[in-house]
Amino acid sequence: MNPSIESEDLAVRMRAAISLAWSLLAKKVGGGLIAINKEASLQLQFGYVLQQLLPLITFHTSEKFEVELETGKEVGQYRNEIDVLFTGTSDAHKHCIAVEMKCYRTVASSGGKRGATDIFMKDVYEDLAVLEGYVECGHANEGVALVMNDMERLVRPTDKTAKCWHYDISHGATFGPVVLDTPIGGKDVSITLKNRYQLEWRQYGPFWFLEVQGHT
Repeated sequence: MNPSIESEDLAVRMRAAISLAWSLLAKKVGGGLIAINKEASLQLQFGYVLQQLLPLITFHTSEKFEVELETGKEVGQYRNEIDVLFTGTSDAHKHCIAVEMKCYRTVASSGGKRGATDIFMKDVYEDLAVLEGYVECGHANEGVALVMNDMERLVRPTDKTAKCWHYDISHGATFGPVVLDTPIGGKDVSITLKNRYQLEWRQYGPFWFLEVQGHT
């Protein structure tokens, strides 16, 4: 077991719990025990698994943990909803981790074939920018992006000449700080990332899972 999950540091323990919950969920999805068809179900199932870990990571009577889904927060002139907000408090400390999630399935929940992989790739970058915004505004102490997809060519592409690869989400990709404005889907884009990122995908069954956090 990752020793961080046993840390006396509340923040370290919380971050480790997110990694453990994501790993457990990924293995269950990859093994066919849990069906995920869209982002909403991914959020719900992740929140449920994380919730089950809370009694296990509570080491002191003063500690309280809370998992909230779709929590509205103001970021500049916009109001966004944090997919998952994980809050821990003790007598001496409070720590908040914002989690943004993305899910891409080649077959949509309606049963039809899904396109717009370029929008999905751009949206992953937008989530990273949004997480940076939550931290800058004080809504969270740190942010984590969790991404799932079932398209190997997004993870291990044979060609990156298309403009969508300006938003590279392939295994091993590194980027940031960076400003991106390549239009996607006929719409203007403006994304600023101040942190440094490295993407490392893991495969379970027919699915790929990513956990990424920016570093200054």
